[in-house]
Amino acid sequence: MVITVSPIPAVNVAAVPQRSPLRYPGGKTWLIPHIRVWLRSLKRPRLLVEPFAGGGIVSLTAVMENLADEALMVELDKDVAALWEAALNYGPELAARISSFALTRESVIELSCKRPVNVVEHGFRTLVLNRTRRGGVLAQGASFTRKGENGAGIGSRWYPNTLIRRLRAITEVAPRITFRETDGMQLLASLLGKPHDDVALFVDPPYTGGGGKRAGKRLYAHNDIDHARLFSMLAESNANFLMTYDRSLEIESLIESHGFHAVQVVMKSGHHALLPELVITRYPTFSEAGSLA
Repeated sequence: MVITVSPIPAVNVAAVPQRSPLRYPGGKTWLIPHIRVWLRSLKRPRLLVEPFAGGGIVSLTAVMENLADEALMVELDKDVAALWEAALNYGPELAARISSFALTRESVIELSCKRPVNVVEHGFRTLVLNRTRRGGVLAQGASFTRKGENGAGIGSRWYPNTLIRRLRAITEVAPRITFRETDGMQLLASLLGKPHDDVALFVDPPYTGGGGKRAGKRLYAHNDIDHARLFSMLAESNANFLMTYDRSLEIESLIESHGFHAVQVVMKSGHHALLPELVITRYPTFSEAGSLA
């Protein structure tokens, strides 16, 4: 299969507004220029649906930049879900916990061993562990940051003032964002059976497949879905969607068999490896800038 190269490069994340409090493995900050082009190519969506929300950067960007009227964020992972419930519904309380927390290795370990008593405590625990574990990984067995940035150790990614500013910005748009802790595949099955001309879907399953999303088992607590069924559900609907996947023969075959369109963007991993990512849409959205067989 021939995959065209997107004319829009993967941007340095520093060039895109950082809106999410989470450091999320497989996060899509680099994709934001593509998201902007895609959403602007549509009649302004009433609703953007992100069934595998993770770090939530796409929903936050769509609402904060007025590229969609509202957003629906969906996440199955209970720890990530608690963070979004707290951020959207109890932002000031969560910010207060951040402000009062004295972060040390000992205090983080103590927090990690505690059972949260409410959603704010649970969301705060998620945020602290996310910001202090290597790569932001929350999956069981993830290790704490050792050296970190400039040798700052476990607290090298803990920026209280920055996190509080992001939470305040989220609180401002929270009335336009709905969050559900549920299975993204089940939600899609329900949603795609209804008329939705004014709904756009951003679909980024953080799961492992036959070559697609290979790191899923290591990075995510929920790491297995039926990729063929996901493609079929989208094909049988008339939904406008943008979907991302690692490039693999399995995914290329699904794109071709369903008549979807894809462009390739080359990502650089944290270990400086070049990783080809596919940006998949129902209709041609991005101009051709070359091709790869």
